[in-house]
Amino acid sequence: MNPSYKDLLKQREALELQISEARDRELAAAVAQVRGLIAEFGLTQQEVFPVGRGARTSASIGVKVAPKYRDPATGQTWTGRGKAPKWIQNEDREKFAI
Repeated sequence: MNPSYKDLLKQREALELQISEARDRELAAAVAQVRGLIAEFGLTQQEVFPVGRGARTSASIGVKVAPKYRDPATGQTWTGRGKAPKWIQNEDREKFAI
């Protein structure tokens, strides 16, 4: 005999409750294990969750780059990184080199 639609919904509800309870138990155990490893090895937040791509060192984060190009008309500069400013787009960059 096939279970009815209502019976299946009740089963799903019961399963979802069991899934939620199992996740909570396992999550608590995982967090406890992680906290234990952090304490055991004296790990810092930066070591566990490095900022940015490639886990750069703190010495290289936020380092300013010297400009490579200057607009003689306005004195504006550009490092050559990122989107080119309008004053250098479609121009020979050599004539703006610093």
